[in-house]
Amino acid sequence: MNTLTISLLQADLSWENPQENLSYFSNQMAKINNDVDLIVLPEMFTTGFSMNAVELAEEMNGPTVNWMKKTAIEKESAVVGSVIIKEKEQYYNRLIFMFPSGEFQYYDKKHTFTLAKEHETYSSGTQKLIIDYKGWKICPLICYDLRFPVWARNVENYDLLLYVASWPEKRVNAWDALLKARAIENMSYTIGVNRIGKDGNNYDYVGHSIICDCLGNPLSKELNENEEIISVQITKDYQEEIRNKLGFLKDRDNFTFIN
Repeated sequence: MNTLTISLLQADLSWENPQENLSYFSNQMAKINNDVDLIVLPEMFTTGFSMNAVELAEEMNGPTVNWMKKTAIEKESAVVGSVIIKEKEQYYNRLIFMFPSGEFQYYDKKHTFTLAKEHETYSSGTQKLIIDYKGWKICPLICYDLRFPVWARNVENYDLLLYVASWPEKRVNAWDALLKARAIENMSYTIGVNRIGKDGNNYDYVGHSIICDCLGNPLSKELNENEEIISVQITKDYQEEIRNKLGFLKDRDNFTFIN
């Protein structure tokens, strides 16, 4: 496919209440037309950014993954967001990319947020994921990963970079700047979906969810503190034309990433 239609859901999450959040997102999904190819939800979209993994973690056959499967099939769209997952006695902040077929791939957050002691609760992922979807190569990452450009470096010639996040208001200027920087340096469409509202730790979130083109230009209106759904269509030919004209990716450094 030359074009991909994407919907971003910027939402105020109910703190540590998966049932209420799933009900909310079910209602939001009903507002999205079935001609959307990809629906992106925030980080830990069923709980908020919680360290209470012992009480909140689900397994991969749990209610949230099953909800994502049901929703993706019904909407005929891929659905992506991160969830607290328990696997082999370890906990992960796991991004799940659910295909319209009900099959899925997942990415475990590489850079756990040490300032919030996320590393004391969640195990870090070790593998970058590139998803092939409708002829597009997609690199999905999570929140704090945004601060680490080497991890996001476009050595795979991906077409779309996306971040799901719970990025607080006090550092939202960094969110705005780094999303545009990642788009520019990787010559890639870049998505950032952030939550709004206040969490159980009294942190405020103001959204600023966005889609940028490969030059860092916003393709969506600025989403501040509003609960909102936006949909944007992106075009691969447009991006390839710019990449071929400027040639910046051809001059990228070669390196080997060592964990």
